Amino acid sequence: MATLEQCRTALDQLATKLATNAEAGGRLDFNRTLACQVPDLQAAFHGRLENGKIVDLTDGDDPRAKIKMIINSDDLLELVAGTLDAGKAFASGRLKIKASVMDLLKLRKLL
Repeated sequence: MATLEQCRTALDQLATKLATNAEAGGRLDFNRTLACQVPDLQAAFHGRLENGKIVDLTDGDDPRAKIKMIINSDDLLELVAGTLDAGKAFASGRLKIKASVMDLLKLRKLL
């Protein structure tokens, strides 16, 4: 099981990856609140997506977040490292994302 600090680092790396993908894809009008729950560590993080970039990422949950990601710590590290495909993880249940269909489509472009 990964540590809480490793998960924080992985989320920071994910934020960088999303920002790079958002810039490569051109202007993306995608502004939502975001929460990530890590059940095996009983931890959560939250922040905002602004034009496809994660900003203000902090500890704690946001029950009103428009996009909620639920993933175990090891799976989070694998996802960010690129050894776990987001689509396959979502299909197998290793990654759960609660969001509107339109938000899922926009998020897919970033991952």
